[in-house]
Amino acid sequence: MKAADIMTTKVVTVAADATAQEAAAQMLRHRVSALPVVDQLGKLIGIVSEGDLMRRGELGTERERSWWLELLTSNRTLATDYAKAHGRKVSEVMSRKLIAAKPETPINDIALLLEQHAIKRVPIVDNGKLVGIVARANLVQALAGLNVTRKQAGKDSEIREEVLARLSGAPWRPWLLNVTVHDGVAELWGIANSGDEKTAAGVAVENAPAVVKVNNHIIVRPHSWSEAKPYFAEDAE
Repeated sequence: MKAADIMTTKVVTVAADATAQEAAAQMLRHRVSALPVVDQLGKLIGIVSEGDLMRRGELGTERERSWWLELLTSNRTLATDYAKAHGRKVSEVMSRKLIAAKPETPINDIALLLEQHAIKRVPIVDNGKLVGIVARANLVQALAGLNVTRKQAGKDSEIREEVLARLSGAPWRPWLLNVTVHDGVAELWGIANSGDEKTAAGVAVENAPAVVKVNNHIIVRPHSWSEAKPYFAEDAE
């Protein structure tokens, strides 16, 4: 799937010469947390978000620093903060550092952009013009709308071979691993170094074709074997 397959095409935008107050009112009216800023030709030139409007002189929320911290802060940062706190126009408070993508960008790359830059949305541009936007919600909607089909059940021995192949190259593969399969139900055994490794192994088996259920019996190894209580035959008496 690509950005064009899941993006929102009816994007609420704002002009660069609109006031910061107008931008805030537009966010509330359309229930969005950010607005792409476009010029008269529809070219994306910036984005203004709730974060850009939080520190405002009118609200008394302007960022304040102690005198010594202000001495250590670069003039560029001080100037940016001042403009965001007192700028009247969107062009004065918007973020010009754009993280954008193209309509043909795979959604896996979109997810990576959202994660790496800790942002909530990625504008989609075509020849510089805004054509859509992909937000985190669009990825969730894409997942919810998937039509997941599973292969018909095969022989248990074939399913087991598939499961073992999936786990063979994993760096977190549990040791002393063993898998048994009966009527498509996989029983998973072994020892893992963490609960996350146990979960990952279960997920890998769960997604193998024809597996209808997974019973995960993997034991999570204690942080130190010395923490584990030794087991002796007489304990069973």
